[in-house]
Amino acid sequence: MIKKLMLAVAAMIATMGFAFAQVDVNKADAAALDAVKGIGPKTAKAIVDERTKGGAFKDWADFEKRVQGVGPKNAKKLSTAGLMVGGKSMDGVETAVVPKAPAKAKAEAKPAAKM
Repeated sequence: MIKKLMLAVAAMIATMGFAFAQVDVNKADAAALDAVKGIGPKTAKAIVDERTKGGAFKDWADFEKRVQGVGPKNAKKLSTAGLMVGGKSMDGVETAVVPKAPAKAKAEAKPAAKM
């Protein structure tokens, strides 16, 4: 029983390192944006400031145009890392977001506590 529990915990910890969160540029705060690989505190602040000043970003082209330092190449990398504009990834770019674990793995991870 203990071995199964330890194995389940180890598997969960190992998979956490591979999970990326999808972050919408129109909804996220600076801290959430900073968590996206490729966005630092300076860029996160620039995104929030531009969104406050000019309203929500309409699409990826609008995002690239309005945020200094984000061009087509950088936008593609950010989309791959999980950044979204209006709930959408950049066209033609696959995100590196790992899907959630299957229900079976979750069920095994919860041990039945009996004493």
